[in-house]
Amino acid sequence: MRKEYHILNGDALKFQFPKSIQGEVIVARECLVDGNVKGGTLEQLFHNRAQYLLENYGESEQSYHDKVVTEFSKIQAIKDARVNLWFEDDLFCQVNCWFVASLLHASGADNDVYLVRPERHAQYGFGGLSKEELESIYEKPLELGELSELSGLWAAYQADDVPKMIKIATKLKTKYPFVLAAVEAHELRLPSNGSLGRPVESLKAIMTELGTAEFGPVFKEFCKRESIYGFGDLQVRKLYDEISRE
Repeated sequence: MRKEYHILNGDALKFQFPKSIQGEVIVARECLVDGNVKGGTLEQLFHNRAQYLLENYGESEQSYHDKVVTEFSKIQAIKDARVNLWFEDDLFCQVNCWFVASLLHASGADNDVYLVRPERHAQYGFGGLSKEELESIYEKPLELGELSELSGLWAAYQADDVPKMIKIATKLKTKYPFVLAAVEAHELRLPSNGSLGRPVESLKAIMTELGTAEFGPVFKEFCKRESIYGFGDLQVRKLYDEISRE
C-alpha cells in the first residue's frame, strides 16, 4: 500500500485537520505571493525569501530555515506515494501550490498527485468548513496530471512573465478554471497605466467609502471584496501602510 501525504497551505488547516484522515502532514509555510521570489536555484530562492521576510516582517533566517525550508525538503523527498495538495483557489494559495507542484515535478518521483479544494471559492476557504465537510472534499479530489504545466506556471511567475502565465492558465482553463482566475487577479494587481494595482486601488476605495482609516474595518471589508487574493493581515497591512505614507 502506497504511503499517503497531505501538503497543507498553512498551519491553520493543520489545526483543524480531521484525525480520521490518515497520512503524513506537511505544511507549506510560505507567502510566495508577497515579495522577492528570484533565484536560479532553490538555495538562492530560500536565501532571498529569508532576507525579504527578515527585512519586512522580522522573521529570522534561522526561523525561516527551521519552519519553512525543512517542510519543503520533506516534499522533495516524497517517492512512490499518493500526495494530496490542500490548496484553495485564491492567488495566495495558488502561487504556493504552483511552487509545491514544481518541487514534485522536479523530483521525478512516481507519485499520484491530487488537489483537494473547497467545492466553491469563499472568503474563509477551508476555515469555513466543518470536520465533516473536510472529510467529504477529501473523498472527491481532483487528479493533478499536469504537474509540468503547473511547474511552468511557477517558473513564469518567478520570472515576472505574465503573458506566459496567461498562456499556460488558458491551456488549463477547461479542467482548472480557478487557475486562470488567480492569474488574472495577479495581472490586475500590478501597477499599470497610472493605476497602483487592484489591491491598492480597492483599499483606497474602501477607506473612502467607509470614511475611516482604521485598519480593522478596512481589512475586514477588503477580505470580503477581494477574497480572490487570499491576503492575510500582514500583506494587507503592508499595502495599507504604503497608502498611509503617500
